[in-house]
Parts: sequence; C-alpha cells; structure tokens
Amino acid sequence: MAQFILYGTSACHLCEIAQDMVQQQHAAGIAVNLTKVDISDSDDLFQRYGVLIPVLQHPDGRELNWPFSPSRLQQFLLS
Repeated sequence: MAQFILYGTSACHLCEIAQDMVQQQHAAGIAVNLTKVDISDSDDLFQRYGVLIPVLQHPDGRELNWPFSPSRLQQFLLS
C-alpha cells in the first residue's frame, strides 16, 4: 500500500476536507496509507507549506497542492 503524507495543521478546515477526500478514494478501492503531518510542529515545514496547505505528498516526492478535485486526486494517487 502506497504511503502518502498530508501536510496541514489541526485547525485547517481545508485539510479536513482533503483528508476526507483521500479516505473516500481509499473506500472506493484505491490502496492508500495516509500519514498526517502538522506543519506547526516544525519551523521548516511551516515556512515551506504555510500558505499552501493542504498538500499531499506522493511516495515518489511529487506534491499535490490545494485545491484539487476528486478526479485530480484519484489521478495523483494512481500515478
């Protein structure tokens, strides 16, 4: 199962939406293991992603920034 990282913060409404979208893709049969990383725990991550979150990182290092549609997310998860 592919390991993806979702960068966000605990107070980010859009991050919750992105997480729900990934879980819906998983429920639809796309094998995804999601790790959430709170960028507020790291100055480096906060500086890098502060205005971009939520950001989903593919196991190969590619990143998908918000906003993304369910179809764009599915394409990203499967590529």
